[in-house]
Amino acid sequence: MQTPLAQDAINEGAQAVRCFNLHFAVGAQQVGVRLWLPAEGTPTQLWFCLPGGYMSREYFDLRVPGNDSHSLAQAMTAHGFAVAAMDPPGIGSSDDGGDRYCHTPESVADAAAEACAQLVAGLRGGDLLDGVPALPIAHTLGLGHSMGAMFTVVQQQRACSHAGIALLGFSTRGLPEYLPEQVKPLLADRTTLHAQREAMARAMFQHMGEMQTGGGDNDIYGRRGAEADGIRALAQCRAPLLPVPAFTSMLPDNVGPEAAEIAQPVFIGLGSADMAGPPHEAPAAFRASRDIVLHILPETGHSHFLFPSRAGLFQRLRHWASGIAAQAAPTSTSNESRP
Repeated sequence: MQTPLAQDAINEGAQAVRCFNLHFAVGAQQVGVRLWLPAEGTPTQLWFCLPGGYMSREYFDLRVPGNDSHSLAQAMTAHGFAVAAMDPPGIGSSDDGGDRYCHTPESVADAAAEACAQLVAGLRGGDLLDGVPALPIAHTLGLGHSMGAMFTVVQQQRACSHAGIALLGFSTRGLPEYLPEQVKPLLADRTTLHAQREAMARAMFQHMGEMQTGGGDNDIYGRRGAEADGIRALAQCRAPLLPVPAFTSMLPDNVGPEAAEIAQPVFIGLGSADMAGPPHEAPAAFRASRDIVLHILPETGHSHFLFPSRAGLFQRLRHWASGIAAQAAPTSTSNESRP
C-alpha cells in the first residue's frame, strides 16, 4: 500500500472537498487513484469510479472556474459520500505497462479490484492519509461510465468488490455497427474472438491513431443540449484509448456472460440520445440480480454529466446508494450473498 503522493483541498462553491492523489502497487505497476472526502463528517460508503474510453479519472470531477455542477465527486461528497476514481493502467496517472495492447478488460478489472481493496483497507485502518483518522467504510459502490462500466461489470463478476454497481452509458449490446466487416463472421464464435482480440484490435485501431488523446466522435460524447461549461471541462480529461477493451466493448453481448452472474443490485443510467441501444433492453443482461434500476435521462447524450439532467441523475444515485446502505447484509465471499 502506498501513501498519498499529493494532497490538495478543492474549494469550489459552498462545499469544500478534501482531495488526495494516491498510487497503489498492483503487480509490477503503479495505479493512480484520486480520492475525494467530505470536508466534514465521516463517510461510510465509497463510490469507486472507472472512466470510459478516451477519458481519464478527471471525468468524475468536471469543473470550470465558478461551476462545479458537472462534478459527480462534488455532488456526492456534498452529501457525505467518499468518492474514488481510478485511471486504468495505461491511462493518465497509471503506468502504461509499455504496450497499451497488453491491457484487457480482465486485467483492468483485476487492477481495479486490487486498488479498491487496498484503498478501503487503508481507509479503514487509518494509516493511509495523514491527518485522516480511520473511516468506517461499510462497503463500496462501483460506478463506471461507458467502457468503464464494462470494466465495472467484469470486476464485479471476478472479484465481487462492491455492494452494488452503477453503470452509466453502457449496455451489453455493444456497438456492432462500428465493427469491421471481416470481424462480423466471427461474432458467433466467442472463443475465437477472445483468442484473436488483440490482433483484431491492432488491425482495427492502427489507422485511428489510438495513442493520441482527444479521440472520439464529439456528437457521441456531447450531442445537442450539452452545456458549454461541461464541454469545456470534458476537454480537460481526454486520454488515450485502450484498444483491446475498446474492441471488446463493441462486440455484441460484449460482457454478457459476466453480467448474467452478478447478483447484487444494479443501477443502469442511459441518456435518451445515448449510444447503448434501446434503454429498456439493457436490464435483461443482469439475470441473476433481483434489484435492477433503470434511469433514463431525458434529452441527454452519452456523457451524462454535461446535460441538465445530471442533477436528477446525481439525486437518484444518492437515493439508490442510501437504499443499499439500509439493506446491507454481512459480507461473505459468495457472489450470491455478498453485498
